[in-house]
Amino acid sequence: MNKQQDSEYRLTSEAVQTWYRFYEVSPDDRASHVLRAAAVDLYEHGYRTADDIATMLIGTYVGIWSTKVNAATSESVH
Repeated sequence: MNKQQDSEYRLTSEAVQTWYRFYEVSPDDRASHVLRAAAVDLYEHGYRTADDIATMLIGTYVGIWSTKVNAATSESVH
């Protein structure tokens, strides 16, 4: 993993962890997959801080139920 990938991973991971803390839910594999994909997409679209990414995740995925079957896709985050 190069430095840029490491930085991206750290930022997106921190943002996903912030989402879990905000909604006070335990980490879930399915939710983590959805949130991580959305976080990477946000990073690729210019969001460069964990706070900015977390804010977008919190506003887009409202609670654990929103990461389930009928969850918004990463395209709807834009």
